[in-house]
Amino acid sequence: MSVWTLGLNHTTAPLDLRGRFAFALDQMAPTLQSLRSSFATGRHPQVEAAIISTCNRTEIYCAAEHAALDHTVGWLAENGGVAPALLRSHSYTLHDDEAARHAFRVASGLDSMVLGEAQILGQMKDAVRAAETAGALGSTLNQLFQRSFAVAKEVRTATEIGAHSISMAAAAVRLAGQLFEDLHQTRVLFVGAGEMIDLAATHFAAKDPKSIAIANRTLERGEKLASRFGGEAMRLADLPNRLAEFDIVVSCTASTLPIIGLGAVERALKARKHRPMFMVDLAVPRDIEPEVKALEDIYLYTVDDLAQVVQQGQANRQAAVAQAEVIIDAGVQSFMHWLRQRGTVPLIQQLNAQTDEWRAAEMARARKLLAKGEPVDAVLEAMSRGLTQKMLHGALAELHAGDATSREQTAQTISRLFLRKER
Repeated sequence: MSVWTLGLNHTTAPLDLRGRFAFALDQMAPTLQSLRSSFATGRHPQVEAAIISTCNRTEIYCAAEHAALDHTVGWLAENGGVAPALLRSHSYTLHDDEAARHAFRVASGLDSMVLGEAQILGQMKDAVRAAETAGALGSTLNQLFQRSFAVAKEVRTATEIGAHSISMAAAAVRLAGQLFEDLHQTRVLFVGAGEMIDLAATHFAAKDPKSIAIANRTLERGEKLASRFGGEAMRLADLPNRLAEFDIVVSCTASTLPIIGLGAVERALKARKHRPMFMVDLAVPRDIEPEVKALEDIYLYTVDDLAQVVQQGQANRQAAVAQAEVIIDAGVQSFMHWLRQRGTVPLIQQLNAQTDEWRAAEMARARKLLAKGEPVDAVLEAMSRGLTQKMLHGALAELHAGDATSREQTAQTISRLFLRKER
């Protein structure tokens, strides 16, 4: 059995390219079905699969009898509308122990833009649940991910890997504080109502801004989030007309196209008499058109722009990283031992089936002899002799076959298997 990973993340691919490979969680079932169906011919009839898609990464995890990395690259490239060569230049492919090591590092927060952040673990669990619901998760990937979660828990318990991590939301607040002297006097708009917006709103609310508003496609969900922060909810359709009211705009939706365009921002700036606006686009693909960044009085940051802020304090956590890597190494070795054992399962099943067949035949023969009135001891003797002859027949035949070298190797193997002394 083989496991393999194809991925691209914030270190290998620019934001706009990552946006081409963003998969919505609620569409994961048909996406996984498409991926698995593409393997249905040739030497890969049964492939387990799971896809992790976040603002910083898209990763495909697969397991099958034989690895098919080239095929996986081809499928993802076609799905994103790019040439396979371009995808290869911005992605990574990992196999067996390296795939396991990567999964463990991702779950533990060691591969994140924010070292030690915990959000990725929840996102991985969501991806695994989606794969399981779609019927795409088999025993091998299930074992890989469950071990990933266990390793992540041990890393967070035994080390201080996340002790000083700065979340994307906290980084956004820090940058906004550099532009506005007093965040207490600002009006903040959040576009979307998902987990990232919830986190960002929590951080900004702690600064007690003048007002908070939530713009969301579903008004009811926006109202639910806004009520937690004493804010107002508005429909997404009203956003262009009200954009000028806000000093800070933080957006993160699942839209496949930008929802805040250049024209809307230009009109908002004119209405504000060019008072500065701080904008954060946490979405992949983008929510805010990239041309907005060139406007004077606009301070627009994407997830990639926040990298320098969130990397501060990395040196303080290097000792914890070293400890975490030791835990991960042990986890990888344990998983690979399990995976190698899985390779002998079909042979074990065949051996069990064969011995059951022999046992059933000898039992049937013994019952017939007993029915004829044969002595019990004689029947048991015959049954035991019949079983041992059946078990040894293949080994004895091999001892008399082949050349001298092969017979010697066979003799050593048979001695090791059948002549072991009980301890």
